[in-house]
Amino acid sequence: MLRPTIVLGTDHAGYRLKERVKEFLVRAGYRVRDLGTDSEKSVDYPDFIIPAARTVARSGGRARGIVFGGSGLGECVAANKVRGIRAVAAYDAYTAKMSRLHNDANVLCLGGRTVTKDPKRALIIIRLWLGTPFSRESRHIRRLKKISSYEQKNS
Repeated sequence: MLRPTIVLGTDHAGYRLKERVKEFLVRAGYRVRDLGTDSEKSVDYPDFIIPAARTVARSGGRARGIVFGGSGLGECVAANKVRGIRAVAAYDAYTAKMSRLHNDANVLCLGGRTVTKDPKRALIIIRLWLGTPFSRESRHIRRLKKISSYEQKNS
């Protein structure tokens, strides 16, 4: 199975975690596209998260995104403004797994100042998120179609 390209985006608060995750992903054999930022100098997260989400949305399912910020929450809000994105903030194994299994999440949002600031914990979440397939059960497909329909009508 072909691994998806992983698109990364961050603000200054998630920069260190992004760099650690990028090293892990490259070592694990993923193709990584890093859209910045490239330092801990203060920046506005939408300037990096929205382009990352757009790149994932335009990939036709060939890419997933992992974005970072202080909490990951503002980043999740910003990413979800892009049509076709299902961004989630996962803080543990259960939320990471369920976001893929039931919601086919295509962007993972992590906080560089929260529980996921610990690279070991973040990598556990990322491994599980990347390794869990969408269940394709009819009830989940039906729900995602309803969301997509609403998104098409209201964008």
